[in-house]
Formats: sequence, structure tokens, C-alpha cells
Amino acid sequence: MTREVKREDIPECVDLIRKSFATVANEFGFTEANAPRFTAFATTSDRLYWQMDNENRRMYVFEENGILCGYYSLLIQSNEECELNNLAVLPEYRHNGIGKKLLNHAFDMAQNAGCKIVNIGIVEENAVLRKWYEDNGAIHVGIKKYDFFPFTCGNMKKVL
Repeated sequence: MTREVKREDIPECVDLIRKSFATVANEFGFTEANAPRFTAFATTSDRLYWQMDNENRRMYVFEENGILCGYYSLLIQSNEECELNNLAVLPEYRHNGIGKKLLNHAFDMAQNAGCKIVNIGIVEENAVLRKWYEDNGAIHVGIKKYDFFPFTCGNMKKVL
């Protein structure tokens, strides 16, 4: 079941996000030393509380048998666009359709908020993730390289 994040869920959400993104870090050789701003290392309770309180991010979790096993947030931007952030599913819950349910929920919530486009950032080198987003209707629109990341950021968008 997908539901809105409650304030008291934040510490568990941090753990879920960090564990989920750690598999990507391990696969691609990201460490706290070479990528301290990568989601697996940079997500903290303070950061999520700030996003909740100051950016009014819409945060959602997928809960199964009382366990928070999936998460995402939406940042409403200008020009009828929003950004999907930190879509994550705990490794032991993957390949059961939870990510797809969260993604479709995000698209519905974005549309309900008046968004016509959902922007999505990925690790460009993660071809499996890029294909998954493409299979779910997103298109690849460009890349950007940041000095503080040992990878290329891929930009995707889904037109609603």
C-alpha cells in the first residue's frame, strides 16, 4: 500500500533510501570518499525534514506488512513540472512490482498537482535503470557532468 510519509516515518525512510542506493554505490564503485553527495551517503533525517518543512516535498512510502520497503518524493517546480526524487525499493523487496507501483503513483500524484512533465535524474551509467524508466514511458533528454560526482547524471522526463 502506498501512503503519504508521516513525520515519524522520516528516520526509517532515511534507512530505506540509504540501503536502496547502497546497491548502486556498490555496483558502480561509489564511496563516501569519491561521492559524498550521492544519495546513499548524503541522505539524513535533517535533510528529509528540511525537504518536508521547507520545500513542501510530497513524500510517499510503500508499506507491506508494516515494513516501509519503498519510497519516493516529488518536488513541485515551475512551469507545470515536477521532479521525482529518490525512488527507492529495499533490495530484498525488488522485482515484485513495487517500483512500478511507486512510479505510477508518482505520475498520478504529479498530474493531480497540475504537473504536465515529471523530471527524473539517474546515474547515466546505470543502463538497467535507464531502460526501466524508458519501458515505463520516460524519455532520455540529456546528460550533465558534475565535478563532485564520479559519474554522469542522466536526465529523463515523462510527459503526463
